[in-house]
Amino acid sequence: MSPAPTIRVQREDFDLQTEVDRLKKAAPGVGAIVTFSGLCRDEGGTLAALELEHYPGMAEAEMTRIAELAIERFGLLGLTAIHRFGKIAARENIVLVIAAAPHRQAAFDGANFVMDYLKTSAPFWKKEHRTDGSADDWVSAKDADDAARDKWK
Repeated sequence: MSPAPTIRVQREDFDLQTEVDRLKKAAPGVGAIVTFSGLCRDEGGTLAALELEHYPGMAEAEMTRIAELAIERFGLLGLTAIHRFGKIAARENIVLVIAAAPHRQAAFDGANFVMDYLKTSAPFWKKEHRTDGSADDWVSAKDADDAARDKWK
């Protein structure tokens, strides 16, 4: 039986080490853990924050679907995916993916797979808030994100 992923969509920040420790305790047999922590870039000092919105319920369901696919495809022993919403200041955490596996390659591939699908399939939207007080429109999807996702098909 495959392990159930830990999925959270939350306003508050997360602590990387706490989440890694939680996963290690829950996943015996782990030989490798890969973490990815996505941060709000400051875009050379011009970006103050990102405003992230999501479709409640649907975002968690899609994140769970993606995580379960990764667990099955790469033989992961555990997976945590946390995505924040709300106004997130530059250099703060946005997303965390932790993949645990018996060996490193499966953990790396699992984490990459989850991020590539989160960027394109999970219902999250972002708006940039500039340091000059202006705000851009909602950010459009990028072709490069679709290409990254499509390499897994």
